[in-house]
Amino acid sequence: MAHAFRWLIPHPLLTLILTIVWVMLQNDITAGMAVFGLILGILIPWITSIWWPDTPQGFRMGKMITYTIMVLWDIIIANIQVAWIVLAVPNSKLKPAWIAVPLELKQPEAITLLAGTITLTPGTVSADLSAEGHSLLVHVLHTDDAEAVRDEIKERYERRLLEIFS
Repeated sequence: MAHAFRWLIPHPLLTLILTIVWVMLQNDITAGMAVFGLILGILIPWITSIWWPDTPQGFRMGKMITYTIMVLWDIIIANIQVAWIVLAVPNSKLKPAWIAVPLELKQPEAITLLAGTITLTPGTVSADLSAEGHSLLVHVLHTDDAEAVRDEIKERYERRLLEIFS
């Protein structure tokens, strides 16, 4: 029975999220829209499931929730910092930098989350991943100490992702 359910709905959480998003996008809660959202929520994951990687082993959802809250807080703080840089620092005084961040992460999902976290945080962009996956190239809008930024990325984000995916 569980196997048949998994075949019909390969990603139940994604199905639920897609259904809710569809209803919210319609801005009209009706039975028809909910049913159509559920149909889309089942079809989209089912059709795309052959391209989905296997679920990472050792994933810790509790730590992921705290990581998400921390990243959302960091995004708020970084928005304020970038706004201050834009308003107070003349272009001639900006100190952008390219930083190579060596990675201890090995799982593609974890590396993707790290790169996404860096890019979502205003003032930084993950630009490239080395061919071997051993380092991430990051651009910083303004910094006086590139090594400190690298160390903060490793300590604040990568260390936590190592715990989440261990």
